[in-house]
Amino acid sequence: MFDPTPIRVLLVEDSPGEADLVREMLSQTGASHFEIEHRVRLSGALARLRPGAFDVVLLDLNLPDSRGLQTFDRVNAQCPSVPVIVLTNQTDEEMANEAVRRGAQDYLLKQDTEASLLVRAIRYAIERKAADKAMRESEQRYALAIRGANDGIWDWNLIASTIFFSPRWKEMIGAGADQLTSNPEEWFGRVHPADRPALEAAIQAHLDGRTPHLEAEYRLRHTDGSDRWMLVRGLAVRDSNGTAVRMAGSQTDITARKNAEARLLHDAFHDALTGLANRALFLDRLQLALEATKRRDNGQFAVLFLDLDRFKNINDSLGHAVGDALLQLISQRLADFLRPGDTLARLGGDEFAILVNGVDEPSAAVHVAGRIHALFAKPFLVRGNEVFTSASIGIALTTTGYGSAEEILRDADISMYRAKSGGGNGTQIFDRKMHDAAVALLKLEMDLRRSIENGDFIMYYQPIVSLTRGRLVGFEGLVRWRHPERGLVAPQQFIGVAEETGLIVPLGWWVLEESCRQLETWQRRFPFNPPLSISVNVSGKLFRQPDMVDRVVGILEHTHLDPSSLRLEITENILMDHGEAALKKLTELRALGIELQIDDFGTGYSSLSYLQRFHYDTLKIDRSFVAEMANSGDADAIIETIIGLASLLGMNVIAEGVETLQQFRLLRGMRCPQGQGFLFSHPVPPARAEELIRNMPER
Repeated sequence: MFDPTPIRVLLVEDSPGEADLVREMLSQTGASHFEIEHRVRLSGALARLRPGAFDVVLLDLNLPDSRGLQTFDRVNAQCPSVPVIVLTNQTDEEMANEAVRRGAQDYLLKQDTEASLLVRAIRYAIERKAADKAMRESEQRYALAIRGANDGIWDWNLIASTIFFSPRWKEMIGAGADQLTSNPEEWFGRVHPADRPALEAAIQAHLDGRTPHLEAEYRLRHTDGSDRWMLVRGLAVRDSNGTAVRMAGSQTDITARKNAEARLLHDAFHDALTGLANRALFLDRLQLALEATKRRDNGQFAVLFLDLDRFKNINDSLGHAVGDALLQLISQRLADFLRPGDTLARLGGDEFAILVNGVDEPSAAVHVAGRIHALFAKPFLVRGNEVFTSASIGIALTTTGYGSAEEILRDADISMYRAKSGGGNGTQIFDRKMHDAAVALLKLEMDLRRSIENGDFIMYYQPIVSLTRGRLVGFEGLVRWRHPERGLVAPQQFIGVAEETGLIVPLGWWVLEESCRQLETWQRRFPFNPPLSISVNVSGKLFRQPDMVDRVVGILEHTHLDPSSLRLEITENILMDHGEAALKKLTELRALGIELQIDDFGTGYSSLSYLQRFHYDTLKIDRSFVAEMANSGDADAIIETIIGLASLLGMNVIAEGVETLQQFRLLRGMRCPQGQGFLFSHPVPPARAEELIRNMPER
């Protein structure tokens, strides 16, 4: 087939006759068309020679201005991309070989050359030059890719058992360009011993054709002695029989990813503040210990559940930064105390758990708990503050028989709460009765939550009486629970649960509104002067509500009750627990005209210091002091002191728990202004309370 594209030939020949002969030979072919440009001197040829100008050079080595192989060298140097065929009369085998070695595509003798040979030589020369160019470009691209790649490249000759490592591969392990041989052991000898079997198994699986490609992760020793995580990928080259003869691939440093994964894994199972195991890791280790115990039928252990006593007071008084620092110090002190095989965890907040191995008897667990209590006897120096704290410890033993880690931790938690209910700084071992009590408590909480939603509560009212005049001056509103199964339930059986679960908040608002509504109704029916008042005990959790004052104002407006008729009873512990925030709310409430009473005065932590900081309207003497009157001189002295103190401060006093005439007479003799108790009336429903108002002697 005729190719219309001309082949451009630069003929460098000083003999006109021989140049004509070449033209004649090239004109005889019908398959190709040649465009020939003739130059008789090398200088003229070099002036015309440039990339892309010619497809081939036919070169005589002996010219008027250049002779021998020097002629070829100058042409090749001028434009190495153009193929050169030496066309000469010199029969010199050595020169012919040297010319080809230096880059000539062919060496033809003029006297032996005919048209077909010359055309074929030109065509082959052009094709070989193009192929050489393509190969060089491919090699350059490959070399550039190797140099530019972040991955290390390797090429393993399986027949010769040699491996090529790219400079980047060597750099990844800290080796220089000439430091590694081609021995495969340069690679595999650096693989971490624990990872080498898996890597070799992955390679063999691919070589056997069981996997489509090689992919594996392993640790490789760096020259600095550290281990670096690597990801290797590779593909085998097979012969006609399917046998792998070569395998090549890349290696990627994944150390940063592995470290990040390790950090994520650590964070998932460790407490961020203390670095201790968290609940998830503790339960996992607890389950492993339990399963090991079942298999061996020995090696019992104990779980100790620790909760710090009054930790909230430390947070509120010294700040959360000090609280966090204290938790860190406690963690360190406990960690230093424990044996290597035991597990210490922070479960959250101020709760810790300890898995103590080798505990077969309750006495051994109690002994460990005792040593932990001794650790807390020493103060903690936290940011310049000497802080004292203690812990309530609950213990669950595997000798009790458990099916899961959650059950053990649950029972240790239950026993801790029993220890805390005893005043703290104590230890309690779990028994089945505790579990039954916890289940009953949970049912009580569920019933309470349902009853709050259904409105299964009513108000009872207990009169407050003037001891000097014997007249009714007001009531204290007291909630009762109409349980659908148990009937009427007194507050001492459910208020604690309501406080603990937060249900006291909706219940507390309902009690306040219902009490205000009822009093406003009585005031309209019985317009006494001064009007009757209502006292309502307010939970500390209501003081945590940011809109507490606004809610109280809203209730007064909704019920149309004058603020001066409302008495809010608070315990001293509210002030201890809520500090300045509580005082701010109390100031706002008092500014509205609401009277404030301290309930159970004398039983809190810091009675007198809070009387200094805030002026209350009434002190309520705790019933425990009233009950001891006439039996204890100390009780009489305490009551007289409280009454005298209140008189000096211009405050009212109400004695709670007045049950006998003797108590009444003694209190009146001490000039106690008001009293409340069974002597006057038990708490009664609204209808009965209204009868008491109606039957009250004229004022």
